Amino acid sequence: MEAAADQAIAACGGDAREAVKSLLVANCFLEAQVVELRASVSAGYSRRRLDIPRDRKDWYD
Repeated sequence: MEAAADQAIAACGGDAREAVKSLLVANCFLEAQVVELRASVSAGYSRRRLDIPRDRKDWYD
C-alpha cells in the first residue's frame, strides 16, 4: 500500500494534493463503470437463476 501511494504521488510530480484529486477522479470513473455493469447484468443472472450444468467439470475452467 505504501508503494502504491508513493507511485501515485510520484505520477503527480510529487504533489500529494494532485494525487488525491487524481485518485478521486479515478474512483468516480470506476463507480460509474460499476453502475453501468450492474445495469447490463440480467436480473436472473444476478439472482443466480441461470441453468448452469452442475455435473460438467469443464464448465468452470
